[in-house]
Amino acid sequence: MIIGTCTLRFDAEWVHSLKEKRMIVKSLVEKTKHKFNVSVAETDCQDIHRTIVIGIACVTNDAVFAEQILNNAADFMENNTDAVLMDMDIEILRTAKQ
Repeated sequence: MIIGTCTLRFDAEWVHSLKEKRMIVKSLVEKTKHKFNVSVAETDCQDIHRTIVIGIACVTNDAVFAEQILNNAADFMENNTDAVLMDMDIEILRTAKQ
């Protein structure tokens, strides 16, 4: 089993409140979940209104496919918000065979 994870950090300098940030994050998370069938959540900086950190995870049987899914989901998120992608970290984990 292959587990792929991706952490995205966005800067949204035009956001002026946590309420505004939550609306943006909720929309982005839901759209990404439905389009790519992955787990998505805001994972850090929930109390900082101009910084958005989102985690994406997928489970598959192929490392190349996992990386492809995560890259496509990250591209989708970047293209569907005015926030600037500041950092992206992808990690592919293999579970031990039993």
